[in-house]
Amino acid sequence: MESVSRDLQPGPFAARILSRRWLSPTAFELTLERPPGFDFQPGQRVRLGIGPNARDYSIAAAPGGPDIVLCIRRVAGGEVSTWLSKAGIGTELCGSGPHGYFTFTPSPRPAIFVATGTGVAPFVSMARAGTKGFTLLHGVKRVEDLFYRNLLAASAQRYIACLSEEAPVGSDVFAGRVTRHLERQVPPGTCDFYLCGRSEMIRDVTWLIDDRFPGSRVYSEIFY
Repeated sequence: MESVSRDLQPGPFAARILSRRWLSPTAFELTLERPPGFDFQPGQRVRLGIGPNARDYSIAAAPGGPDIVLCIRRVAGGEVSTWLSKAGIGTELCGSGPHGYFTFTPSPRPAIFVATGTGVAPFVSMARAGTKGFTLLHGVKRVEDLFYRNLLAASAQRYIACLSEEAPVGSDVFAGRVTRHLERQVPPGTCDFYLCGRSEMIRDVTWLIDDRFPGSRVYSEIFY
């Protein structure tokens, strides 16, 4: 996930690229060596600098793992994501972090995670760290974009793939956007919502929460 940079006291580090694994035609998993003393909480992110440009990417690894794993969408015309999609194994990157406060806080209320695209990355870190029992809506265009589907479905109480362009196949797939599923399939109540994705999705879901889920708490992380 690539997010909008904001705030924070950077902790600089250098890390080599260990591997790259393509998750779909436009998204890949980048594994970096973990610098000594680098600690993070599930949901946090790192900032990578390539020349004069810097972008934030959510960590998709568990805090106890040996490496830093990032889920990155190759953005058309995006200098940083395009460069990272081609950089050689062993290339040393300059970064800072961990950054961010998009972390999970257990409560008596049901937890509903809503992600679009690579915005699912912080929820992958949470699942790998042992978080369970949540409802997850993952909004994508096509089935091929449902990376980490098996991992997340194993940790979630309910995992729903929301496809906006492709006909659904299977009981865990919904035809339409995440907002439509919330409108039609989730009964009103007081919940904890964790939203990660484009600003338009977060705006629309927040309006829907205000209307159908009064008293709920909303935590969000915007990316572009």
